[in-house]
Amino acid sequence: MSSEQVVNGGSEDTDERSQKKSAKHDCGAADLEKVTDYAEEKEISTQDFSGAISLIGDQRNKQAAEKIAREKELLKVLIKKEDVDLIVREMEISRIKAERTLREHHGNVVKALIALTN
Repeated sequence: MSSEQVVNGGSEDTDERSQKKSAKHDCGAADLEKVTDYAEEKEISTQDFSGAISLIGDQRNKQAAEKIAREKELLKVLIKKEDVDLIVREMEISRIKAERTLREHHGNVVKALIALTN
């Protein structure tokens, strides 16, 4: 066997191996194309994005305004100091929570106590 045959024989084996590898790779690529065959997604325009952000901001502002209006309404409710002391003593909660619960129930101690026990 001459040195040319050894070199050529060696390169033929290498060529065959690379062809087998590329064939395997091509089959995998064809399978991958079948799996990933889908319609491309639309790009989100900056106008849509800005519109969505402003909508979320508007909703938050509206919720904040409603919360402030609710707090102002609750502050208008008259409550008795004795009622607050009773709730704090009996339920062992903070004065702030007792006042808030009493205001939410329009100064009615019984309803406030029932709400706190439930």
